[in-house]
Amino acid sequence: MPLVIAMDGPSGSGKSSASRGVAAALGLRYLDTGAMYRAMTWWMLVNGVPVEDAGAVAARSLEPVLESGTDPAAPTITVDGADVSGPIRSREVTNAVSAVSSVPAVRARLVALQREIIGIGGIVVEGRDIGTVVAPDAQVKVYLTASEEARALRRAQDPAADPGASVTLTLAEQARRDRLDSTRTASPLAKAADAHEIDSTELGLGEVIEAVVRLAKETG
Repeated sequence: MPLVIAMDGPSGSGKSSASRGVAAALGLRYLDTGAMYRAMTWWMLVNGVPVEDAGAVAARSLEPVLESGTDPAAPTITVDGADVSGPIRSREVTNAVSAVSSVPAVRARLVALQREIIGIGGIVVEGRDIGTVVAPDAQVKVYLTASEEARALRRAQDPAADPGASVTLTLAEQARRDRLDSTRTASPLAKAADAHEIDSTELGLGEVIEAVVRLAKETG
């Protein structure tokens, strides 16, 4: 079967950079499912939908047209034909995405889209429920984590992040999001029973990529 690598873990663990690096190293496609939930959240905010109202979010969840590019060198995300790769990284979206992604109707729609993109395989997919819900039959499952402090520092230093966000503020917002993501009813953040856990706190990006590539080669 064409290879599917599921990369799960909390925000700031390094999933995006590692997943893109693994995809490039193995000649695979790449899908950032978190960007899809951010894009949905951005659309709700722009259109004045109260994101804390699950019913209102569910009622409009079929409206936006989302398209995700799968080139690891230049991943794209568009909503209704417009590139939103920048706007979806705003603090406003970051603080609202957990509420929107917890709505079952949103998850049902986006999981269906994600499975359609995964198709026959040949892809690295990153998110929070890939190994448990989206692609439970993935040949390689990785749960990438790191200490809370390391994750907050990475997010605060991310060029795409809000430049006004301090590490302290990022740590507080991150803790809130971790709590919401891990306790939601619909597809909570969780480590698959057969996933390989990698703690990236003391590891460089290259070391993480090397570890995942090694797992993939051992599997294939």
